Amino acid sequence: MQLETRAVHAGRQVDPATGAVMPPIHLSTTFERDADGAYPHGYIYTRSGNPNRQALEQCLAQLEGGAAAAAFSSGMAATMAVLQAFQPGDHVLLPADVYYGTRKLAQEIFRPWGLAVSTVDMADLEQVRAAIQPQTRLVWVETPSNPLLKITDIAAVAEMAHRVGARCVVDNTWATPVLQQPLSLGADLAMHATTKYLGGHSDLLGGALIAREEDDFFLRIREIQATGGAVPSPFDCWLLLRSIRTLPYRMRAHCHNGLAVARFLQEHPRVEAVHYPGLASHPGHTVAARQMQGFGGMLSIQVAGGADAAMAVASRVRLFTRATSLGGVESLIEHRASVEGPASTTPPNLLRLSVGLEHPDDLIADLAQALG
Repeated sequence: MQLETRAVHAGRQVDPATGAVMPPIHLSTTFERDADGAYPHGYIYTRSGNPNRQALEQCLAQLEGGAAAAAFSSGMAATMAVLQAFQPGDHVLLPADVYYGTRKLAQEIFRPWGLAVSTVDMADLEQVRAAIQPQTRLVWVETPSNPLLKITDIAAVAEMAHRVGARCVVDNTWATPVLQQPLSLGADLAMHATTKYLGGHSDLLGGALIAREEDDFFLRIREIQATGGAVPSPFDCWLLLRSIRTLPYRMRAHCHNGLAVARFLQEHPRVEAVHYPGLASHPGHTVAARQMQGFGGMLSIQVAGGADAAMAVASRVRLFTRATSLGGVESLIEHRASVEGPASTTPPNLLRLSVGLEHPDDLIADLAQALG
């Protein structure tokens, strides 16, 4: 089936008890045993399994073309589960331009625990090749990256990782399965902060890991999920499954609007740089065009005049909302360095834009008046 069809039908069936087309929300935390001690319906306790979560995981696996999926309470919980699956002394390689929460988790929590962590510019394959060590066990890819939208060649990096027996995990949050399918390019796992585009309405928190193969490593992920208990609520699973039905069509509009806004900003005299892989001038455009089916609704700009000028632009928007997060139907703008704090490596004059589903002419008019 095509992706649009899978988004509507994967993980869903008519409720056999009532004939309800939409699945019911199963809020029960516990499930009845038979007299002989068995669990005839396959559920024991909602931390280890729930009908809504099972339906969501089936849907996510089919969307990404994977063998299995595990849903978590947040994207960071999913990331943590991957890092917890390794051992002290293992080496983890991250992109230099990686989501600051991922960097913070690896360096401030798992490095003291014993993981060896290093970063490299993954847009440069020679740097990646030089940075991979015999003890490397994980190469974490984020493409497009947050917040500079750098592009990594997934197939090439996955091949390098596999040569030393390492896993390649791709944070696919910004692209979604609609625009990019890392598992088909050789990645072992795809990660999503489902809070973002998959949820799409800024009203749920969640994360997910989808595996190309249901191997021993993924079973370890499953064990961490069930034992650690960082799982989404049944209602959040139900909300996410509902939202995924419109994902392919929402992403087309995000891509259309994102490109229109990027082209406008590229020509504005008060904008020093536009970071958007859909522009031919972007250094990763060729690779992005090869491995993506669209360029998404995320972009970053650097405003002439430094941090104060960037903050002033953000203060003057009327249609964009000044807020953290991304992927909702509404357009957001934020000054990333001030969000990330003193340890931020983000340029101080950078604004990150999540381009929503409003009419692009209205978004462009708002940015035009804000830039002056």
